[in-house]
Amino acid sequence: MRSIEQLETLVGHKDRTWSVAWNPTGTLLASSGADKTVRLWGKEGARWVCKGLLEGPHQRTVRCVAWSPCGRLLATASFDGTTCIWKSNSSEFECIATLEGHENEVKSVSWSSCGSLIATCSRDKSVWIWDVDENNEDFECASIKSEHTQDVKCVRWHPTDEVVASASYDNTIKMFAKELDDWCCFCTLESHTSTVWSIDFDDSGNRLVSCSDDRTVKIWQRYLPGNAQGVATTGKYPTWKPVCTLSGFHDRPIYDVKWCKRTGLIATACGDDALRIFQLDESVGDSDQPSFCLVASYPKAHSQEVNGISWNPAISGLLASCSDDGEIKLWNVASSA
Repeated sequence: MRSIEQLETLVGHKDRTWSVAWNPTGTLLASSGADKTVRLWGKEGARWVCKGLLEGPHQRTVRCVAWSPCGRLLATASFDGTTCIWKSNSSEFECIATLEGHENEVKSVSWSSCGSLIATCSRDKSVWIWDVDENNEDFECASIKSEHTQDVKCVRWHPTDEVVASASYDNTIKMFAKELDDWCCFCTLESHTSTVWSIDFDDSGNRLVSCSDDRTVKIWQRYLPGNAQGVATTGKYPTWKPVCTLSGFHDRPIYDVKWCKRTGLIATACGDDALRIFQLDESVGDSDQPSFCLVASYPKAHSQEVNGISWNPAISGLLASCSDDGEIKLWNVASSA
């Protein structure tokens, strides 16, 4: 079992907070909210304090924040239909580009593992893929994908491959990869019975976790062409199949899920104000039928719905959360004695 200990509450946002994201070195935490701002939090002594306030370009809620793999750039996606790119200039960040084109609210933004691609998604039902030229500070739309039939809630790049996954109000997850001169949808993952709010890959990229309005968490397994299990694939592309469903643990919709790349723990953020931690049951030897156990929970982590979470990439067990209550909280998830 694990324990969850609250370390700190970070106060500063003037309205609900939507997203939190650690930079690649784990030294800065970005948070965003309905107050149209992004705050950057860093450690001073034993305390985490606000080191910077990014405001001005966005005219509505900042729904999502995402760091580039190099940590020099920060992308912020907003309900105003734009995504801003901020660049670190010594101790300050400046907005160097505004990505425009979505018809309405941008819900999520994600960088590819090499940093040369960005994906954004929107209530306009589309996923946009952007080419990144950091040296020239140039960002150009490479492809617009409209395979989803409803609002797209989340985009996430594969940790090693140039493959991006998207989750939608249409209850599906779709996978996109480049085919010749354009991007194509090569796989649609169907199992959830309501909105898929968030997705995340494990460290290997062989599994994906998803969370939904149907109050379940699902684990998906990748099967490559020629796999030993005999799972059918199409051409050069893998097939993704659901191999585990976690149900009965959450009392309301699950808004975010993150797979820790250091520990393998899965954290969920829920509309019932709680945080929950799941872990692979190593005693189950069949990788095609894995079992995940609830190892920790914190029932009233926030006073209102928990919207987002983020694992620190450098410090094992350090988890950040944000909520409708406007607060950012830091937690230590540790092994119980």
